[in-house]
Amino acid sequence: MDIEKDKDEGLELAQKMADEESGIGRRPKGFSKYIIPTIAAIWSIFQLAIVKTYSININVFDLFQISFNFGALDSTYTRSIHLGFAMLIVFLNYPMLHKPIRGFKFLSAKDKIPVIDYLIAIVACLSALYLAIDYTGISLRSGSPLTRDIVIGIILVVMLLEASRRVIGPALPIIAIMFCVYSFLGPYMPDLIAFKGISLNRFIGQMTISTEGIYGVPLDVSAKIVFLYVLFGAMLDKAGGGHYFIQMALSLLGGFKGGPAKAAVMGSGFTGLVSGSSIANIVTTGTFTIPMMKKVGYPATKAAAIEVAASTDGQLAPPIMGAAAFIIAEYVNVPYIDVVKAAAIPAFASYAALFYITHIEASKLGLKGIPRKELPPFFKTFIGGIHYLLPLLLLLYELIVKRHSPELAAFNAIWVLAIVMLVQDPIKAYLDKKPIKPAFKKGVSSIFEALATGGRNMVSVALATAAAGIIVGVVAMGLGGLITQIIDTISMGNIYLMLIITAGASLLIGMGLPTTATYIVMASLTAPAIVIIGANLNFIVPLMSAHLFCFYFGILADDTPPVGLAAYAAAAIAKSPPIPTGLQGFMYDIRTAILPFMFIFNSDLILHNVFSWSQGILIFVMACLGNFAFASATQGWFITKNKFYEIPFFLCVTFILMRPDQIAKWLGMPHDQRYWTYLIGLGLYLTLYIVQRLRAKQD
Repeated sequence: MDIEKDKDEGLELAQKMADEESGIGRRPKGFSKYIIPTIAAIWSIFQLAIVKTYSININVFDLFQISFNFGALDSTYTRSIHLGFAMLIVFLNYPMLHKPIRGFKFLSAKDKIPVIDYLIAIVACLSALYLAIDYTGISLRSGSPLTRDIVIGIILVVMLLEASRRVIGPALPIIAIMFCVYSFLGPYMPDLIAFKGISLNRFIGQMTISTEGIYGVPLDVSAKIVFLYVLFGAMLDKAGGGHYFIQMALSLLGGFKGGPAKAAVMGSGFTGLVSGSSIANIVTTGTFTIPMMKKVGYPATKAAAIEVAASTDGQLAPPIMGAAAFIIAEYVNVPYIDVVKAAAIPAFASYAALFYITHIEASKLGLKGIPRKELPPFFKTFIGGIHYLLPLLLLLYELIVKRHSPELAAFNAIWVLAIVMLVQDPIKAYLDKKPIKPAFKKGVSSIFEALATGGRNMVSVALATAAAGIIVGVVAMGLGGLITQIIDTISMGNIYLMLIITAGASLLIGMGLPTTATYIVMASLTAPAIVIIGANLNFIVPLMSAHLFCFYFGILADDTPPVGLAAYAAAAIAKSPPIPTGLQGFMYDIRTAILPFMFIFNSDLILHNVFSWSQGILIFVMACLGNFAFASATQGWFITKNKFYEIPFFLCVTFILMRPDQIAKWLGMPHDQRYWTYLIGLGLYLTLYIVQRLRAKQD
């Protein structure tokens, strides 16, 4: 009973963390409990309505005809309304204080919405909508804001920072405030970081009544594209897709050595396709896989750490890759499919290596799989949820084959998924000879709940992109060149040191920020610097490589101690200590951390200027083997336990298979013959295999 109680308490804590991340702050009672879900659902409907333009023609008795269009809005209106909805939900949903203070307990109330929060929510929403309300007038007086513009702009900045503090935490608002203060105090700074400074009029004009600050590219991508994918993920989960994926993974892999861990990797990878949240991923899949991993013999810490590593890296998996991937496409100014192409090999190589690590851990511990009779039957499981694959396959078809825009692809997949949600319960009821009407009502209710969940889930992303827009806006005021100079000075013109500094800064900042915000901040500050400083050293770094570098380390911050929230969620389910869980998860994720360094110097890994399928497959296979060798080096095991002198050889295999260009250069080989050096790495890897195989037989 105590074990079951601990398990329930751990799951409850993990679910609470997932709820907080996904936008559930208050649970008011009475009539007010419907306010937040209704607003969130309306937001979702609005976002769906503006994807396409709709024309309606009404002919009245052949006497006259009424025609009107609605749907697609100007981008500026969309951003303003998008932020307005987010601000409204935040102040209604999240209390001002997390812990009650004597005399001000109403500010921390979670069972009701205080009157003051209603007032603040309305003011915040109107300040965000001001750009849409007076768009024509603002456009005419561009560069010469009125006093009214300044006052409302200041209110918007303050409200946005407070909203970000409530939903994300203090880190992002503090960083944004530091940049704001710096923009005014620049002339008084030391020479290295001195800046001419700006006026209040220019600051407010840039931040709040233009599209180069709060309403910049990140918020635009959030409003046009990211919302639809978050909504798609919420609907798929509400329909039962998450449970289906993990059951499929268990039916396929649960019987192999360390099967539950392999199933966790596969299930989390599939769930990560449509989920931008590592914590939500852990709660969805870890609820099943962590107890099963413990059952077959994985220690609690390692069981939780495997789930953390698998769920965190779900954001790397193409084609969806969380919110930041769409922003990468806008920043790099390439079609979204090019981002998917660039991310494919590093992501799949990372997941393949995690599969390998679970096998290594199972081999170390002498573990077996789950008996087949205890696993769900594959064919029955596959057929039972095949309808969940229809919208996902349609999404992939639209993105990859038809090459439709990301928003149109998501829109089409959403309405197909809505049909699935609407009919799946009535069909089951009919087959089970049960009443159809209640089942139909359940489908309608599930769709409404999914619309509300999608809106709630988007709050943190919308606020993160808007608040990060303040930092982007300050950089755009002329700090870009100065930041590059500062980074160049700190790194002493050494690109290796600069990359280490960038990676460390991403991990540090990412401890307190969502992945999307971490990427936006680091990409604005360091991605251009990586390219420029590399060029100064006669080393060409593709812009895509620089942006993916920032993206990867922003994701890795999710399980980096001491803050890594993903580790806390998994540890709560596994009943393991959070810090050791985070450390173990980070050790597993080191295999991912080396990939950005490799593709910065070897752009073949992101398929830059690679157009041949055979060449791409060769690079992918070698990258996987190289990552396997690195995993063996860091985990201390290959066929059997490593000898200390074998570790450098595994690292050599990793380097050779991931950097054939450098090996070819050292050997004086032409660049177009660099792939022949793979044979050296494969020969060394085979030698290590034979040596360890012989030693294992002797043992």
